[in-house]
Amino acid sequence: MSYTNKIKKIYQDQLEQIRNAGIFKVERLIHSSQAADIEVEFPTGSSLKTVINMCANNYLGLSSHPEVVKAAHDGLESRGYGMSSVRFICGTQDIHRELENRVTEFLGTEDTILFPSCMDANAGVFEAVLSNEDIMISDRLVHASIIDGIRLCSAQHDTFKHSNMQHLESKLQLHSDKRIRMVITDGVYSMDGDTAKLDEMVELCEKYDALLFVDDSHASGFIGKTGRGTHEKYGVMGKIDIITTTFGKALGGASGGCVSGRKELVEMCRQKARPYLFSNTIAPVVVSGVLKVLDILSENTERRDKLEENTAYWRKGLTNAGFILKEGDSPIVPVMLFNAKLSQDISKDLYDEGIYAIGFFFPVVPNGQARIRTQISAGHEIHHLDKALDAFKKVGKKYGILGLTKQEIIQKYGL
Repeated sequence: MSYTNKIKKIYQDQLEQIRNAGIFKVERLIHSSQAADIEVEFPTGSSLKTVINMCANNYLGLSSHPEVVKAAHDGLESRGYGMSSVRFICGTQDIHRELENRVTEFLGTEDTILFPSCMDANAGVFEAVLSNEDIMISDRLVHASIIDGIRLCSAQHDTFKHSNMQHLESKLQLHSDKRIRMVITDGVYSMDGDTAKLDEMVELCEKYDALLFVDDSHASGFIGKTGRGTHEKYGVMGKIDIITTTFGKALGGASGGCVSGRKELVEMCRQKARPYLFSNTIAPVVVSGVLKVLDILSENTERRDKLEENTAYWRKGLTNAGFILKEGDSPIVPVMLFNAKLSQDISKDLYDEGIYAIGFFFPVVPNGQARIRTQISAGHEIHHLDKALDAFKKVGKKYGILGLTKQEIIQKYGL
């Protein structure tokens, strides 16, 4: 047997170290559809408990919307369960191209190509459009999937300090000899909730003849006046060269993603991006659901407006209670705790109070930056938020962290 006891013990010891550090991840079992209220069971076999979900990417509350569910059923009946193929062989239906056209119109770009997920889009796009003559210059806090895509690309790589435009400009000057310079950023930073300064970045990219890439997964559908994304918020629609985004968050919450932008760059992905060429097509049921989501968003901005109001209410309530929050202007509101075990303990106690909110710690966030990342939804009503605020205050008081500074929490609990 190649998997010897010696090798087995190596992994057992590593897992035990993770448990002893209090950072072992346990997946809870949800027995209901995704909504503001969900039924949850811990894998230990405890009884079901109805809790308020404060950590889903269901920003617009559309994951279980009856019209979206019906559209998915209709797609299942008319186009089947799956395609059993990649796009260029026999995996392209009319509805796949319809969705690409609808996303192009929604984002205000030139063309769009679908991927099985946004992680696949980020894994494939850089290798498809860049070579070893080029340079990728990324914000130091970009999403892990972007980092993975960068690693797969032969182009050189450099970084700039988070949202520091002076540092970015110095890097653009430093790499003026490269054939193509591509600046890479998230639109909304998923762990902190702040948005990229896209207006300033566009100005710098135009000044230095550089491409601009934006992953807008935590913005598409609800950021900007009509929910087009961070490029709408900053008034630079039509000026972003590549946008990647997901259908797994606000745009229905199922799966799938895309690359949208300049038609030549999109076509390069169609010809060369490996996750596109070697992965099955998005299932017809998902495509049908996303098309209905886009219909709903085109009717009015009611859901994004409610989300904005809910976010302001939640942020104000936590601030007044004495929690330390990351500054931001998105529905992602991180409650900073700095200690990994503390984030786990508070998460457990919140669950006991009927609030589902998960602690984040290394390697998901940097060491010493542990937090509970709360995420607001248009599906939340004020009574949900009030109950969650009461629970946060009760648990925060138990651990004596309300009103403390960062240094005081670190002195009390360590990093």
